[in-house]
Amino acid sequence: MPRMRAADAAVKILELEGATQAFGLPGAAINPFYSAMRDHGGIKHVLARHVEGASHMAEGFTRAKAGNIGICIGTSGPAGTDMITGLYSAMADSIPILAITGQAPVARLHKEDFQAVDIASIAGPVTKMAMTVLEPAQVPGAFAQAFHLMRSGRPGPVLIDLPIDVQLAEIEFDPDTYQPLPVYKPAASRAQAEKALDMLGAAERPLIVAGGGIINADASDLLVELAELLDVPVVPTLMGWGTIPDDHRLAAGMVGLQTAHRYGNATMLASDFVLGIGNRWANRHTGGLDTYRKGRKFVHVDIEPTQIGRVFAPDYGIVSDAKAALELFVAIAKERKAAGTLADRSTWVEDCATRKRTMQRKTHFDDVPVKPQRVYEEMNRVFGRDTRYVSTIGLSQIAGGQFLHVYKARNWINCGQAGPLGWTIPAALGVVAAEPETSVVALSGDYDFQFMIEELAVGAQFNLPYIHVVVNNSYLGLIRQAQRAFDMDFCVQLGFDNINTQERSEHETLPAVPKGYGVDHVKVAEGLGCKALRVTEPGEIAGALEKARELAREHKVPVVVEVFLERVTNIAMGTELDNVAEFEDLAESWEHAPTALMLLD
Repeated sequence: MPRMRAADAAVKILELEGATQAFGLPGAAINPFYSAMRDHGGIKHVLARHVEGASHMAEGFTRAKAGNIGICIGTSGPAGTDMITGLYSAMADSIPILAITGQAPVARLHKEDFQAVDIASIAGPVTKMAMTVLEPAQVPGAFAQAFHLMRSGRPGPVLIDLPIDVQLAEIEFDPDTYQPLPVYKPAASRAQAEKALDMLGAAERPLIVAGGGIINADASDLLVELAELLDVPVVPTLMGWGTIPDDHRLAAGMVGLQTAHRYGNATMLASDFVLGIGNRWANRHTGGLDTYRKGRKFVHVDIEPTQIGRVFAPDYGIVSDAKAALELFVAIAKERKAAGTLADRSTWVEDCATRKRTMQRKTHFDDVPVKPQRVYEEMNRVFGRDTRYVSTIGLSQIAGGQFLHVYKARNWINCGQAGPLGWTIPAALGVVAAEPETSVVALSGDYDFQFMIEELAVGAQFNLPYIHVVVNNSYLGLIRQAQRAFDMDFCVQLGFDNINTQERSEHETLPAVPKGYGVDHVKVAEGLGCKALRVTEPGEIAGALEKARELAREHKVPVVVEVFLERVTNIAMGTELDNVAEFEDLAESWEHAPTALMLLD
């Protein structure tokens, strides 16, 4: 039997399980593992500037492509605690990432050794497994179990904590006979699928709600096929955005309190039946359950048994992987179509399309400072169907959900439930590392951008080019809007007069930072090795975006496009699907929303 260090066995298992990319920071307690990666040579590594950043890079890497599992690595103590936000984010959105931490020697774990912390206990609530490996011979089994758990049932993250003496100890391990553990995914039965379609068939105004579980299962094509067979409109959730192209005739818009369309909410309120597949009934999607559920029946399909009935009891529940369920739904729908027993949905489909044509929000504003709606209009104009957007939270992300267009699965990569500020930069870098040839555009407000701005240097060092659109109102905009309910504007202003910014000089090619906007993001980005552009006029946005694309292609680094917005903007949101506050008029002509889909055509 071959003998090797436990660290070498661990790295070999990563290769055998299909891992190719890691993000992290070396340190004393994890150096044996790094030496194994160096000797092995099969795992590429990106050096992050912050371990939380490494965890979000791993998330972006996983989310970018079906089958990917991102890996983040750090030393003992604060490296593991820094990863917790990334693990929480991954757990909340059902994203498999593997966190590997170093640890003090086993004999010193109870002695309050330097940087010794019980990271397994800390990470337990936000992982599918968090384990400190106390015996070297357990290392192969721990890593095999990690990949089994990450891929089985509802996907999610795992943390493995490796004491330094465990990493260094020699064990017997035969990589030639290693076999990954079988993956478990529940599958719907034919009887269950038939019952669900019987219930849908009895409805007059049915909808399909398509969740992120469909993207995790790589089943978007099946979803579209099912919708077309049944002629039933589809509402994607925020995590399921892209499962059906936004310009598909059956794309009915998103529903919710924030990242939603007016026509999407109106269509949901007009429906009488909902088939939810791979979704959670998240509260920002449903709003108040009395309003959301009133007058309609629900079937819920989810891979996790305890998700059925967690938010509300559906009329029928099916525990199934989304792909397995959709394969059955499609097969049965084909049989029924051939038999001529499917209902005619043309009137309902046309009603949904009419709402989509006539309930578009206005985007074309010529105001200076710039109104945010204009930024997204120009992004739609400049960026093509294959553009991949990355964003996390804030008014920028909410407005992005209302105004941008997404046409493919995994082309909207968003931290949905946890929503940590700072997620966008490292996640975008992880996406680029996974798919270097893809056009990636990140979207942030100024505060999200500042949270982990140091990670831009990673993009410059490792040549990970993408475009980062920063909409800057020098405010915690979403929190400021939420404070309206308390009649206050308190501790949310980021603006100040920056003593280092000056009026535009003759030799400068960019406008000056407007007075009172504070941080000069262009100088910071350039100092970190990136390119950056500054925009203050709406007519300059498209040209700046096109220039950014050229700069990213030429220099192979992140390119920041900062657009200065009006300080105070209220974006549509509310408390119920029928109580969303709108702050701008509907578009009444093409000129009001020139990049809207189906507007008044």
